Amino acid sequence: MPEPGPTPETPEEPQPRRQPVHRERTLDARLLRGLAHPLRIRLLGTLGRDGPATASQLAARLGESSGATSYHLRQLAAHGFVEDDPTRGKGRERWWKASQEGTRFGEDLHTDTDPEVRGAVNLFLHEVATIHTQELATWLGTAGDWPLAWSQAADMSDFTLRLTPEQLTEMNEEMHAVAERYRRIGPAAEDAPQVRVHLHSFPRRGSTD
Repeated sequence: MPEPGPTPETPEEPQPRRQPVHRERTLDARLLRGLAHPLRIRLLGTLGRDGPATASQLAARLGESSGATSYHLRQLAAHGFVEDDPTRGKGRERWWKASQEGTRFGEDLHTDTDPEVRGAVNLFLHEVATIHTQELATWLGTAGDWPLAWSQAADMSDFTLRLTPEQLTEMNEEMHAVAERYRRIGPAAEDAPQVRVHLHSFPRRGSTD
């Protein structure tokens, strides 16, 4: 009797493509002091959104001198926010990349009463708010250059809710989770452009009716 042949292997189900881990840096007082400079905030944001670049390329994009961008990139590197990209560049050309995909405030920054720390917090938040305002103004000024589908898809809504701090925290976490889900899914088309999503939520003094 012939020996039985090998049992056919069951085909493995295709595994979903692994998405890069979303690395987020938690800022403490020391790290915030190293980041709280308008040009450093913009350098880090540009590297995070547009990918690795040289000091000269960043200078051209931001309207700064290459000497200024080089200096502040080195300061960012000293605090671990950016690092060399060894996969790019030739000879003395130095490419930089962001070391994380996002930053967030540590709990201590909300309660620290040191005037220097409070000043750094305020500078950071106001610079981020300025960047958001500029991005929105750029969109409004160029919306007519985009296909109609993009004008219809874009959103600029606001809501007034009655919430406790705990409810606001929960709502923000849910919104962040939605954005993170779409980050993991990735674009449905290779030529899909970047989409900037701004979330501003804060209390206001006013009518309590």
